[in-house]
Amino acid sequence: MSRSALLVPAALAVCLLGACNDAPQTAEAARPVRVLRVGAQADAVGATYSGEISARRDAALGFLVGGRIQQRLVEVGDTVAAGTPLFRLDPTDATLNANASRSQVASARSQYEQAKADYARYSQLAGAQYVSRSELDKARMSLQTAQEALRAAQASYGVVANQATYTTLRATTAGVVTSLEAEAGQVVSAGQVVVRIAERGERELVVSVPESRVDELRNARALTVDLWADPRHRYTGRLRELAPDADAVTRTYTAKISVLGADDALRLGMTAKLHVALPVNGTLRRVPLTAIYDPRGKPHVWIVDEKTSRVRLQPVDLAQAQNDGVLVRSGLRDGQVVVTAGVNLLHAGQKVQL
Repeated sequence: MSRSALLVPAALAVCLLGACNDAPQTAEAARPVRVLRVGAQADAVGATYSGEISARRDAALGFLVGGRIQQRLVEVGDTVAAGTPLFRLDPTDATLNANASRSQVASARSQYEQAKADYARYSQLAGAQYVSRSELDKARMSLQTAQEALRAAQASYGVVANQATYTTLRATTAGVVTSLEAEAGQVVSAGQVVVRIAERGERELVVSVPESRVDELRNARALTVDLWADPRHRYTGRLRELAPDADAVTRTYTAKISVLGADDALRLGMTAKLHVALPVNGTLRRVPLTAIYDPRGKPHVWIVDEKTSRVRLQPVDLAQAQNDGVLVRSGLRDGQVVVTAGVNLLHAGQKVQL
C-alpha cells in the first residue's frame, strides 16, 4: 500500500475528532417544581374543625306523676307547638283518687256543718245558763277541729285534682320531636324522661378542640360555619360555651358555637365545618409542610430566583404546625417564591422550571 493511501484515513480521523470537540455543550435541563409565592394570607392562618348542628336548647319532658302510658300522640320528627299533647297516662287511678278525695271533702264539710250548728246551739243554751262554760268550750274546740279537717280535705282534693290533669303530657315549648324514650303500655315513674324536643330558634355547632388549640379559639379573629352537604351556605359563628375540663377519653374540650342567621337549610344533625381565623400577625407566613427541607436538623426552604430560575437554600424559624401547613416566624419575605414539592431532589444553584 502506498504512503498516500495511509495518510488519507488518518486525516479523516483527525477531522472527525476536531469536529466533535467543536460541537456545543448540551444545555442544563431545568427540573419542574411546584412553587408558592409568600404573602400575608389572613384566611389561611387558622384552623378547621368538624362538628354537628344541634339546637340551642333541648327540652327533656316527663310526667309529674307515675302510671301506665295509655297513648303516644307524636312521632319523631313531628313539629309541635307549645301545649300540644304528647303522651297520655291511664286515668283510672287518677279518677279513683279524685273521687275518693271528693268524698272526703264532702264528709269533712258535713262534719263541719254539724259542729257549727252544735256550737250555735250551745251558745244559746250557755246564754240562758242551761249548759256550763266548759261544755261551750268543748263545742268550740269541736268546731275548730272540724274546720281544720275541712281545709285539709280541700287542700288534698286540690292536689289530687291537679294530678288528674298531669295524666296528659304537653309540650312546654314549640320545636321538633327528636327522640321518644317510652311507648304505649310502658309503666313510667314521675320525672322519667319520655320525650325530647329541640326548641325552635337558635342553632349551634358542637365541635371538639384539642387542648393545644383552646386559646386560639378564644382569641379567634372570626368564626365561620359552612355545611358539608352544601358549602355555599356559610354563616357567622360566635363562641357561646367552652367546656372547663377535657373529655376523659378524647382529651379534647367541647365548644358550642352559636350559628348566627340560621335558616331552613341548617337542619338538626347536619355535619358542618368551623373555620377559625386567627388574629393577623405580620411576622407569620404559612407554607405547606412539603416545603420544609431539613438536611441537618435545621429547617430550610428552597427560594427560587425568578431572574435566573435557580434555587438557593434559606434557613427559617418555625412557629407551629397547622394541619398540612406550618407557620414560619422568620426567614421569609412577602413576594419570595418557595418550592413546595420535590425539595429533597434539589441542590444549590440548580435551575428549575416553575
